[in-house]
Amino acid sequence: MDGLRFAFGTLTVLPARITRWDRDAARAGMLCAPLAGLVVGLFAAAVGGVFLLLGAGPLLAAVLTVAVPALLTRGLHLDGLADTADGLGSAKPAEDALRIMKQSDIGPFGVIALVLALLAQVAALYELYGEGWAHGTVAAALAATVARLALTGASREGVPAARPEGLGAIVAATVPVRTAALTALAVLALAAASGALFSAWDAVRQVLAVLAALGVAELLLRRCVRRFGGVTGDVFGAVEETALTVALVALTLG
Repeated sequence: MDGLRFAFGTLTVLPARITRWDRDAARAGMLCAPLAGLVVGLFAAAVGGVFLLLGAGPLLAAVLTVAVPALLTRGLHLDGLADTADGLGSAKPAEDALRIMKQSDIGPFGVIALVLALLAQVAALYELYGEGWAHGTVAAALAATVARLALTGASREGVPAARPEGLGAIVAATVPVRTAALTALAVLALAAASGALFSAWDAVRQVLAVLAALGVAELLLRRCVRRFGGVTGDVFGAVEETALTVALVALTLG
C-alpha cells in the first residue's frame, strides 16, 4: 500500500496520501508505476471513447485523450520533457545544464520538444481512432502503461541521481534490475493479451510497440546520464513522455 500511495501520489493528482517518503517506499512506488499509468490511460481512453460514441470525430477524440493525462499529472511529465530538452540543447557543462533545467521558464528547445511530442501523440491517436474506437482506447491505455514502465526501468540499480535532492534522488537506483525486467515482462504479456482481442498480428504489433518505446526511452536515459551525470525528476518526465509518444506512433505502423 505504501508503494501504491507513492506511485499515485507522485505520478498523478488522484487522491493518494503518501505515508512514507523513503527509498523503500520509492522502490515499491516505481514498481507500481505501470499500474498508475494504466489507471491514467483508462481515464484518457474512456474520455476519448465516450466522445466518439457521442458523435465526435477521431481528431477531437484524440485531442481530448491527450489532454486527460496532462490534467491528471498537472503537466508534470510534459514540463520534465521541456526542461530536459532545454538542458540537452544548451551545450553547457552538466552543472550549468542542470541549473537551466531548474528554471521556471521554457526555452526554444523545450517548446519545440513539447509541440512535436503533442502533435505526434494527437496524430497517432487520430489514426488509431480511425481504425475503430476499440483500437484507439486500447492504444491509449497501453501507451500510458508503457510510459510509466519506462520510469520503472529508469529507477533501476546502476542509474545514479544527478542531484542529491528531489524526486530523482529518492527513486534513483532503487529497483533491482531483475525485478524491473519481470515488471516489463508482465506489461509485455498485457500488451500481447490486449492485442490478441483483435488479431494475432495486433498482439505482435503491440509487443513490438512496447519494445520500441522502451528502447528509445533507454537511449534517452543513457544520453541524460552521460550529459548530466545521472537522473532528475525532469529526466523521468522526459523518459515517460518519450516512451508514450513512441508507443503511440509505433502502434500506427503496419
